[in-house]
Amino acid sequence: MNVMNKIPSAFNAKPMELPLERILPSRPVPKDFNTTRKYGQIKSSILEIGLIEPLSVTVADPKSKFHVILDGHLRFQAIRELGHQTVSCIIANDDEGFTYNKRVNRLATVQEHYMVLRALERGVSEQRLARALNLDIAAIRRKRDLLEGICAEVVELLKDQNFAADVMRYLRKMKQARQIECAELMVSLHNYSTHYVAALLAATPPAQLTNPAAEKKVRGLTSEQMARMEHEMSLVQSRFKAIEQSYGTDVLNLVLARGYLTKLLKNKTVQSYLRRHQPDFMDEFSAIVAAGSLDEDPVGAAG
Repeated sequence: MNVMNKIPSAFNAKPMELPLERILPSRPVPKDFNTTRKYGQIKSSILEIGLIEPLSVTVADPKSKFHVILDGHLRFQAIRELGHQTVSCIIANDDEGFTYNKRVNRLATVQEHYMVLRALERGVSEQRLARALNLDIAAIRRKRDLLEGICAEVVELLKDQNFAADVMRYLRKMKQARQIECAELMVSLHNYSTHYVAALLAATPPAQLTNPAAEKKVRGLTSEQMARMEHEMSLVQSRFKAIEQSYGTDVLNLVLARGYLTKLLKNKTVQSYLRRHQPDFMDEFSAIVAAGSLDEDPVGAAG
């Protein structure tokens, strides 16, 4: 028998139109929710092209007949404010405290770029896209041109990440090899902020810029400070790569050593000997056994 047939669906696949008066929120929305950019985008999108993602609600309560919202509070408020009487909903079979929001993968920046391109290729005007996303046309054009001057390797590295469009503006000023190097650092450190990429640009030698003659202007830094930053960043990157290459081996060695020492210290004779003749070794071995990963300091654990 197929195992998948034994697993019940968490919700009904077919959306249903439910009256707003029969839907209750599961939590209060912030008082200023209608002034946020996110709410403005949701409302503009519904007004321009309709509701794209149905609300997720519980099964109706047997007594009150009310459904409770699991996901979609802002969509519900926008639909009500726009004067709709019903809303499309997906009814969940389980009333879970672990909300649907935690299972949603938000649209990455690169994927948003592709979405805008597909919409434009299908004849949707920039003006209509701007209205649907509650953005100005300049923002739509920045999303459209996001990957101009960016090499394919960088796109692949950053395709699942969320970051500001200015990140690509800074990377665009670098040659391809330097773009890849910076993107790898961003991924390794999980840092996709514009400030970090601006610092990487400031630390990039002129020979690795697409326009070496252009003066790099970084607010608050003199040319001497930028030159020193370039040198220090080069050292940091080389050390980081060296550590990255040896990290897997170091972890394996730690696991093997920890397993061996764990077994060794279970021997009461060995423990007794170490405590009498080598108490420092006993402390260090105990710290290694207690350490679960390289992130923990064995010396600190012993103290």
